[in-house]
Amino acid sequence: MNLLIKSATIIDPQGSHHLKKLDILIKNGKIEKVAKSLKVNGVQEFSAPNLHVSSGWIDLHANFQDPGLEYKEDLESGMAAASEGGFTRVCLSPLTEPKRDSKAQVEYVLNRNKNSLVELFPYGTISKEAKGKELAELYDMHQAGAIAFFDGKKPIENANLMHRALLYTQSFNALVMNFPHNTDLADGGVMNEGEISTQLGLKGMPELTEELMISRDLYLVEYTAGKLHFATVSAEKGLALIKAAKKKGLGISCDVSAAHLLLDDTKLLEFDSRFKTLPPFRNKQSIKALIKGIKDGSISAISSDHWPEDIESKKKEFDHAAFGLINLQTAFAAARTATKGQVDLSQLINCFTQGPAEVLGLPLNSVEEGQVANLSLFDPDAEFIFSKEMVKSKSKNSPFFGMKLKGKVYGVVNRNKKSFSS
Repeated sequence: MNLLIKSATIIDPQGSHHLKKLDILIKNGKIEKVAKSLKVNGVQEFSAPNLHVSSGWIDLHANFQDPGLEYKEDLESGMAAASEGGFTRVCLSPLTEPKRDSKAQVEYVLNRNKNSLVELFPYGTISKEAKGKELAELYDMHQAGAIAFFDGKKPIENANLMHRALLYTQSFNALVMNFPHNTDLADGGVMNEGEISTQLGLKGMPELTEELMISRDLYLVEYTAGKLHFATVSAEKGLALIKAAKKKGLGISCDVSAAHLLLDDTKLLEFDSRFKTLPPFRNKQSIKALIKGIKDGSISAISSDHWPEDIESKKKEFDHAAFGLINLQTAFAAARTATKGQVDLSQLINCFTQGPAEVLGLPLNSVEEGQVANLSLFDPDAEFIFSKEMVKSKSKNSPFFGMKLKGKVYGVVNRNKKSFSS
């Protein structure tokens, strides 16, 4: 694959071309030349208004529901949505059917992803069948290629199980992740607990459900000297606990869902189940705390938290509708729309590149000559209205239909392949 990218502003704080507007020549999947006004015969050229280029974006968690629930999302449709949204690498939730708790299930994903534009990194479950009772075959899955261990939206409630996982994974330097959510305290809640839940008469989930789990896990990390990542934090006090623990030197990190930077609990006033998700959308004060967490570095990454659900699961009475939303195509735009004027573009892009790479221990190619071309192409300021017709996912449970968003993806380059957005 040969390509000449013209007049692109490079966002690469770790590289030598950061914030420079240059041409990028790619030959056979590698960056051959980065310079001004390159002229090369016989090579496809790509140019676009206000074109920006960065290292390829990494998504820390998406659920492609393959195998078992492919009618919601399969690997192919998920990868199509990912490339359309600017992601070249995506980590997959293990909550498929059956749950990804063995070597064979990790290999299933990797074997089907050998030649794809978008690289997939499967998580293995921490517990057998994600039931939270006994450890799964962690070392075997690690050897097979599991990027980390995570029970998805099923939090590890058993403190002893988490304690054992944090200790055992140290022997092969693996990462453990947890969704900070106390299901006992949530107790059937369907949205954030606060003024809006009271007004609507809906059972709420207080931010304390998140804070309690974070507090417990921080004690366990300190006790075991382990390594833990908190997935999709949303609570102001929970984030403050993480920030304080990082200052103490604990081996922890966290991410935030892009949608939670933009949408708050007032979106549920019309009982629209597209806005029903876990963690629930919090209030405006919590959103301010999350954006501040990006600015001060407390939050390492911004994820899509892509969670496809079919129409039968969503179009129900609100209490009985499924949680979750699709967000691979809109994650960057949601984050950019929420943070423009508050978070520097380079810092925002870092939450899609360097931040998640450091969490996972993955290499990150700079936009430099001699490097493999793994790139995301975008306009950070272009506005668009997201519609159902634009969706590449098999599911349509997006909260962003009809919304004006800022930040348009032009395409991706990876694995000696390219894809430009429609």
